[in-house]
Amino acid sequence: ESIGSEPIIVTAQPRAERLTDVGIAIEALSAEAIAEARISQIENLAQAVPNVDIKEQVPGAIPVVTIRGIGLDDFSATNSPSAGIYVDEIPLVSTALMSSEIYDLARIEVLKGPQGTLYGRNSTAGAINIITARSGDAFAGALTAGYGNYRTFEAEGFVNVPLSETLAARLSARTVQQGHGFWKSRLLPGETLGERDILTGRLQLRWQPSSDIDVNLKIEGLRSRSELGQGEFFGAVNPLTGGPCAPYLAGRPDNSQCTDFFGYTDTDGDPFLGDWPRDAFYNIASWDATLKVEADLGAVKLTSISGYRWQDRGFDVDSDATPSRQVDFLQNDKIEQFSQELHLSGEAGIAEWMVGGFWSHDKVTVFTPGNHLDLFATQTVINALQKTEATALFANIDWHVADRLTLVTGLRLTHEKRSYVGGTTDLNPLGASLLCIPAGLCAPGVPGPAQLSFIDDQIKDTNLTGRIALEYKPSEDSLIYASVARGRKSGGYFSGITTSSGELAPYRPEDLTAYEIGARAELANRSLLADASLFYYDYDDVQTFIRVDSGPITIQKLGNIASARVYGADFDLTWLPVKGLSLFAGVGLLDTRLGAFATTAGTIAAGNKLPNAPDFTFTGRARYEFAVTSGIDLSISGSAHYSDSVFKDATNNPVIAGDSYWLFDARIDIAAADKGWEVALWGKNLSDNRHVVQGLDTGALGFGNRTYNAPRTYGVSATVRF
Repeated sequence: ESIGSEPIIVTAQPRAERLTDVGIAIEALSAEAIAEARISQIENLAQAVPNVDIKEQVPGAIPVVTIRGIGLDDFSATNSPSAGIYVDEIPLVSTALMSSEIYDLARIEVLKGPQGTLYGRNSTAGAINIITARSGDAFAGALTAGYGNYRTFEAEGFVNVPLSETLAARLSARTVQQGHGFWKSRLLPGETLGERDILTGRLQLRWQPSSDIDVNLKIEGLRSRSELGQGEFFGAVNPLTGGPCAPYLAGRPDNSQCTDFFGYTDTDGDPFLGDWPRDAFYNIASWDATLKVEADLGAVKLTSISGYRWQDRGFDVDSDATPSRQVDFLQNDKIEQFSQELHLSGEAGIAEWMVGGFWSHDKVTVFTPGNHLDLFATQTVINALQKTEATALFANIDWHVADRLTLVTGLRLTHEKRSYVGGTTDLNPLGASLLCIPAGLCAPGVPGPAQLSFIDDQIKDTNLTGRIALEYKPSEDSLIYASVARGRKSGGYFSGITTSSGELAPYRPEDLTAYEIGARAELANRSLLADASLFYYDYDDVQTFIRVDSGPITIQKLGNIASARVYGADFDLTWLPVKGLSLFAGVGLLDTRLGAFATTAGTIAAGNKLPNAPDFTFTGRARYEFAVTSGIDLSISGSAHYSDSVFKDATNNPVIAGDSYWLFDARIDIAAADKGWEVALWGKNLSDNRHVVQGLDTGALGFGNRTYNAPRTYGVSATVRF
């Protein structure tokens, strides 16, 4: 995001352009800013970008990205995020693919609002484009290694090697070895939970046989043998009466008064200390390949982007956060995706045009054994196989109707077909299941499996979306724009535990129409970049978690709420007041209102807030660099992030809501003036703030849990560049 003598270049549209030529609300983070902020996973972005909320459904996995209040609040591997997540222009089709490491990058671009007329899959929330560093034509390399608290060793590096006049290779890798987790269990003395063992690597080959052809092949792999964190237990039962306890009903759990149905409670008040009975493993094996070919054919430019991704993932979830076997799951999923995208672009008269096509196919396999012997006297298995095929044609034309005035028109025609086969089986090993017996699906005293739910179904969706915008440039370094855009996210299936076939009914597509005006300008000889936008969203068939009680127990699943509306603003300011000093301040404002919707407890009136949509967010950064001697520089940087209080579900349940919070980070480094070496001392969450990032309220079962952000971390790192 640096400004100064050189303009900021982004590829959001997707061509290299100055930021002040792009009529989209966009945040661009440079490789240097990413490294200094220690953004190594997607969830770290929330601290750097206002009006973006990213939480993990379980500590260490399944990020939920919400941009301007729009996001998919779900954990199922069968579902795609509302915000398009792209790695080198390849979309990640599942929430299960979003926990990989981020390293050796060129930049990250965060686009706010519906996207789809320029590339990839359709989206309602926006897009996050993660762009890795490509091979160059000169020999270069770097190695960074560091050590931090919780016995954490990290190392990453790259080497770029020209192999010939037309061929170059770039090899990069990263490892994280965290020997001490944030969590401790009284049942596992001498052990910690949340340890990490991650190794990932990437090879890129770039071939440029002529100035008109550019071919880039990327192959990447990841191996993780880590552990998840744990949620903090809260009780919902009055141990004297066996009914709901008063603090829980009042929306403020109090474990000194509330237990689960077995009398368990945890009163220490420490979210990182509990009675979890085992290490929660988190294993990932994945690899992917991307081939991008760009050919300048004279009158037109052709771009082809092919991508393949495979992942096998398994992890252990202790949803009840107690020593008992109540709602424990071993989640296993396999994902295979292939996508192909083609662009043709050129100019004709006053028109700068691009037409494209996109096709993708993905397969998700889910196998999830569940252990509920203590609560329901049974065990379950969830099986699912989902296949999705998406095809789209899109076109975008910039009409330069006057010297400084451009009319932008874009259309997208999408067809998507999704099939799903699966459901939940009650294994009933004791013949005493409290799931299948009350439902009349099995007989008391007769062990053996019973099918609680099953569906073999298919949905199709064909839709037309688009964008129209008017862009005016008062000067070369400024832009004013107004736009109307429509995005659509297709429907799908929930792959969690279900106790009746009706609970597997697909949820509907959601639609969002966005109205936006904005302006940005580089001022004071490009020492000041100001950016502002105002927006209003008309949101239909909102996909979010709802409660369903069509089976023997109440479950939470993905469903639809008829309508919502969102309005708000983004304000960013980057300033270079003197040599060596850079300042950034960003503010996000939101007002979200859900329409009325039905729950098992009755109809909730219109007016609830969307989940994960704080009314106010602020991000501030400062960095000052100066020369200590003629050959050594010192830099000091710090950042602050504030988020207003936020609800975690559509019912605005106070039991799992998150309070407002501040986070403070700092870094000091000393480096050679030519950047050949660097030593840095860093700290994250310096005030050791603890706030709720996610929660699960299953009070009808006697318990719930809340998960918290990472505690204070700090360390030292050293870098050499050659």
